[in-house]
Formats: sequence, C-alpha cells, structure tokens
Amino acid sequence: MNDVAGSAGVSLKTVSRVVNGEPGVAEATAERVHAAVARLSFRRNDVARSLRRKLTTSSIGLVTEDLANPFYATLAKAVGDVAHRHRFLVLSGSSDESEERERELLTAFLGRRVDGLIVVPTGGSHAFLEGEQAAGVQLVFVDRPAIGVFADTVLIDNAAGVLTGVRHLVQHGHRRIGYLGDEPDIYTAVERLRGFRQAVDTLGLESHPGLVRQGLHDAAVAEEQALSMLGDSNPPTALFAGNNLITAGVLRALRRRGDRVGLVGFDDFDLADLVNPPVTVIAADAEALGRRAAERLFARLSGDGGPPVTEVLPTRLIVRGSGEVKP
Repeated sequence: MNDVAGSAGVSLKTVSRVVNGEPGVAEATAERVHAAVARLSFRRNDVARSLRRKLTTSSIGLVTEDLANPFYATLAKAVGDVAHRHRFLVLSGSSDESEERERELLTAFLGRRVDGLIVVPTGGSHAFLEGEQAAGVQLVFVDRPAIGVFADTVLIDNAAGVLTGVRHLVQHGHRRIGYLGDEPDIYTAVERLRGFRQAVDTLGLESHPGLVRQGLHDAAVAEEQALSMLGDSNPPTALFAGNNLITAGVLRALRRRGDRVGLVGFDDFDLADLVNPPVTVIAADAEALGRRAAERLFARLSGDGGPPVTEVLPTRLIVRGSGEVKP
C-alpha cells in the first residue's frame, strides 16, 4: 500500500478507501489509485486484514505530555480505570513535548500490536498514523487535536475557562492583569492566550505587551518571569497563571517578594487550598477527560464505525481566596 500511495501521490488512507470501496474519494483521485494498483500488481491481503481486525492483544497505548504532571497523572489513572473494566492493559509513556520521542513511543506501542491509542499530541503531524488507522488501530486524541489525521478528539474549553477566570478578577476590582502562559506552539497555550486576549477586549482591560509572558514551560521560568513582571514600575494588581506548574512558580515569586496580589490559575492541584491565601483556580476535569477519551476508544473497539467526533468539556471556577484579593 505504501508503494501504491507513493505512485499515486496520495495518502495511505486514500488508498485504503479506494481499495475497500469506501465513499469520499474524488473520481480523478480514485482513477490514479486504480492505475497505480494495476501498474504495481497490488492485491489486497484479506487474510492479513482479517487477522488484524479479529485478533486482539487486549492492550492500548497512552502517550501524554508528562506523567509527572498531576493533571496528566489523573488523566492516565482515569484511562487505566476504564481499561481495567474492559480487562485491557495500558502501556504508558511521556512525550515531554518532543515529536521524536512521541513517534518513538507510538512506534513501540504499535510494534506490540496495541488495539488502540490515546494520545495527548505534540504539535507535529500525525499523518504517519493513517496506515495503522486504516489497518484497524483505533485512535483517540485528548486535550489537543491532532494534525494530519482524522480521529475522535476530547478537549476542554480552554478559552472560555480563561475568560471566566479573568472576569472573576475584574469583579474584584482588577483592571491591570498579567498573564503567564506556556510555550506558544502548544494548542492549550494558544487557546488560553486567546481567551485572555478576548477577556481584555470584551472587559475593557489595560493592554500592554509587558503584561503577557509566554514560553514558561516549568515552575522555575514562571517564577523568574513573575518576579520580572511584578518588579515593573507599573506592575499588575492580579495575575492569571496558564497552568498548574506556572501557578507554582507564581506562588514562589509572591512568597519571595511578600506581595499579595490577585491570582487565578488554570488547572487545580494538590494543596491549593492550604497555601495563604488558598488558590482560586479554573479547574479542568482531568478525570473526566481521561474517562471520556477511554470510553470513546472502547466504543470504537466494540464496533462503533461512525465518523470522528470532537467532544469539548467545560471548566469550572473554584473560589478559594487568592482570586478575591482586592487591588
């Protein structure tokens, strides 16, 4: 099939659709595929195809950004709980936002003949999975959409969550609010920054380039940037932290400076209610995210052949005290 796809100048998925008589392929494209099939004397291996569909290893692969992150650890546990109910084994790994590492993990899992994959994707193309998908491997992407392949996706409403958090700060008197976000090429970071900019526009807040800091992929960098922002001649009276690791860095910066400013963080975390003041957060339900992704995967493994669906889960505001600090 790889040779046919290369000769016809199409994807493996397109070749699969044509040779299996599936709809959705343009007539001219189908003719190119048929010509390549004839030219290369290609024959579909129905025995291998049948074996791939009928035999199961009762295992799935799970790739997240970082299993050490409490958010992804909770997501992974939820996936494991659903898999356990179906008597499936979960093989897990962390991509660390590396496309190369992600591909290595996926290739390793596929080499072990997993029946399906749940992936928190990096920013690269996942078109290389089309052939496996055509062969019967089920795919679900979670927390971020994939690029280059069509599959079920479960997301959270990032932009709306940030808008809710910023509006909460505004309701407590803040007009100059700083935003600290993750790497600008990560889908969730892009969506959360979009939500912040929407909040600035719709709520008429002060806007200045110095009030937005991005590329903060760990707590140490977040602490450094929070200290820099709070040390400006006209510092913000409140901060919005784009994820739980950034919130940790901001808390360290506030402790070092002895400042008491408004703070809302995206993602809940352990002990958030024990610091002083307790941290107000926008909570994305990582357990629900993992559970829904796993349920979608097992629905596919049970024969659901409908078109790919995208499900967006809401967030919620948890008021604890830090977001209610007055300017």
